[in-house]
Amino acid sequence: MGEQEGITASKSGDFSEWYTQVVTRAELADYVPVKGLVALRPDGYAIWEALRSRLDERFAELGVRNGFLPTLIPESLLKLEKEHFAGFDPEVFWVTRSGGAELGDRLALRPTSETLAYSMYARWIRSWRDLPLKINFWNTALRAEIKSTKPFLRTSEFLWQEGHTVHADSDGAEKQVSDMLKVYAETVEEELAVPVVAGRKSEAEKFVGAVYTSAIESMMPDGRALQMGTSHFLGQNFSRPFGVKFADRDNVERFAWQTSWGVSWRLIGAMIMVHGDDRGLVLPPRVAPLQAVVIPIAFKERDAGPVSEAAGRALRDLKEAGVRASLDDRDLTPGYKYNDWEMRGVPLRVEVGPRDLARGEALVAVRRDGSKSGVPLAELGARASAMLVRIQKDMLEAARAAQSSMTRPAATYEQLRKAAASGFARAPWCGGPECEKKAKDETGADIRVLPFGRGEPAPCAVCGKGGGREALFARGY
Repeated sequence: MGEQEGITASKSGDFSEWYTQVVTRAELADYVPVKGLVALRPDGYAIWEALRSRLDERFAELGVRNGFLPTLIPESLLKLEKEHFAGFDPEVFWVTRSGGAELGDRLALRPTSETLAYSMYARWIRSWRDLPLKINFWNTALRAEIKSTKPFLRTSEFLWQEGHTVHADSDGAEKQVSDMLKVYAETVEEELAVPVVAGRKSEAEKFVGAVYTSAIESMMPDGRALQMGTSHFLGQNFSRPFGVKFADRDNVERFAWQTSWGVSWRLIGAMIMVHGDDRGLVLPPRVAPLQAVVIPIAFKERDAGPVSEAAGRALRDLKEAGVRASLDDRDLTPGYKYNDWEMRGVPLRVEVGPRDLARGEALVAVRRDGSKSGVPLAELGARASAMLVRIQKDMLEAARAAQSSMTRPAATYEQLRKAAASGFARAPWCGGPECEKKAKDETGADIRVLPFGRGEPAPCAVCGKGGGREALFARGY
């Protein structure tokens, strides 16, 4: 493989350049001729589709159905919830002309869909019989990210899903908030093998317009935290301005209770950062577009036929066992193929050569740790399936250990400062916004999440006042 085709930056030496090279050279995404935008290539989109499929299964279990909303939102509609819209206004792209004609009401390219969705919900909901209304939208959002863009992590247009539900009471809405955060946490850990910490955001960090925001956070290898998903309890903050009302069982008109929740393709970015190495991607088997690649190796003409036949049988056996597999019979050297598939992160490489055939085996190489073992060809499908399950488990365990090593207790402000410079600082916080602001201004670390069910009251690490609850401080993406 030519030098420019492989990964030339090291993960520990230049994390940002390493990440960009992995994304582009492993052909997950590429830049387009518009600042801040990227195109997804088939492997990148296949990973997103795998996540989408799993999330759709979990959504359906909770009674959520998919719908569609258009991209353009009238400015007059956005202004119905001024506080909410003000949080997005600096990032909004505006459409002001249609052909040669000026538009009377500017149209925003969707930064998020609350206003549009709830204007429609007000029309669709009439009585308690219409509730709960639970709809999810798979779409794109557009926010003007012109500086410091990075594929999957920060771009001007991104893929995501946003769910919006309506309930007759606050209890039903808050249960939805909790259920969705659990879905996100389990999906990220089970599918991507990325560990998360769940909790609530502080008042300063919550979603604009929400009563409260719950979230899952993960720590990346460069010491920065990444918000992985959010679930918001909106209360009646949107139902009142948008007129989302229903007649209850006594025919009394009441304002509804609402939630919104979402994840984006930044989950793919987290997966790349957490698991990748200096050779490129390391894909968790559950979302890998290709779980195994079969490489026939025949240096002599007389070996070509038997090796090709055995490789074909190996491929069929893998597929029959439910393994997503492919045959690489390109006219390239074995070394080139090894490097290529390692860079693309395929979990298993199955080598079939004359010596392997003589033993009735295939040589199976594991991308994650480089281990190799001879596997009887007659057992290849079953053994490969079991190996993939084990790889998935090992990847999550290793990632949990890494995140744990980057999470440090901080009883004092100096300890908080040091810990937050390269990971999570687990520190008591009094709840005062002035302490939160001081830490952010002086260390660059904000409160990423207030973990659920953790920590005994202790003096605040910033001001020393008693009664502080545990918070995770970190610098973030």
